[in-house]
Amino acid sequence: MTTYRALTRRGVSTRTAAVLVGLPRATATRTPRTPAARPLLVPANKLDVLERARILAVVNSARFVDLPPIQIYAQLLDEGVYLASISTIYRVLAENKQVRERRRLARHPARAIPELVATGPGQVYTWDITKLPGPIKGKYFDCYVMIDIFSRYIVGVKVHPAESAVLAAEMMRETFSIHGTPQVVHADRGTSMTSKTVAALLSDLEVTKSHSRPRVSNDNPYSDYPASVIMPSTNLRGHVWAGQEAAAA
Repeated sequence: MTTYRALTRRGVSTRTAAVLVGLPRATATRTPRTPAARPLLVPANKLDVLERARILAVVNSARFVDLPPIQIYAQLLDEGVYLASISTIYRVLAENKQVRERRRLARHPARAIPELVATGPGQVYTWDITKLPGPIKGKYFDCYVMIDIFSRYIVGVKVHPAESAVLAAEMMRETFSIHGTPQVVHADRGTSMTSKTVAALLSDLEVTKSHSRPRVSNDNPYSDYPASVIMPSTNLRGHVWAGQEAAAA
């Protein structure tokens, strides 16, 4: 561009000068104009430091500390006091990083999901009750199974014609007398698992009682699927037991 201007000043035509410098004539003749920096206009009604401090003092006072700006604005206006517009109050709060939920709500910190960890056998047992089909339709036997989650060894198993917390407690007493009392016993939230009978037994033995997630009665990741332990052979799937003795065997 400097060469082009020097040529035109010496009488060279704009067309010839543009050809010599290798630029289109329209581009070469265009005079770049740098826009002049405009001074920042300060609104006449801009809040000064004292006014902003007053707004902060009012909205953070004991009376308004839990209220949003729209309610503060309305209450003051009912009393004949104009503090500032709602948007101005929000702007002042944003400048001070106070735009958030102003009410004192309960804070629920993230909590780690509880896990059962066994570093050796005999520390954590899990138990469940599964249905075994009986000789006639609608007839089932209840199989009580207790497993060591570390070794996956079945430490206790009983078959009864019905589900009962008393029978479950008896199975636990017998299992603990043979294999020792564990530190933790885990189960789902079924009726027998959450019964007072079982809870009282574990409390007397100073065994920690553990249950699966709330509001889910039949979810025990340590014992599901118990039939896969009791009936590992696919040939037994759908098998019908003639009686309680046969099922227990």
